[in-house]
Amino acid sequence: MNMPILQYSQEIRNAVLIIHGEKAHSCYFSRDAFAKLNGDNKELLIIPGAVHTDLYDQADVIPFDKLEAFFNEYLN
Repeated sequence: MNMPILQYSQEIRNAVLIIHGEKAHSCYFSRDAFAKLNGDNKELLIIPGAVHTDLYDQADVIPFDKLEAFFNEYLN
């Protein structure tokens, strides 16, 4: 419980896609986490105008095309 949550994030070697709503109160955390990741197989996608819960069930907001492209590229 005393370990900072991002302490070892720079050790992640797998592809990482972080998707966050621009207006979500926790958007800062995604930006911080992304900044600590290494490699060229990472991507941060901020959805303009979206809050956190919009990405749960708002089909017109969820970037399905980006998810598909990312998974096709890195999960072969």
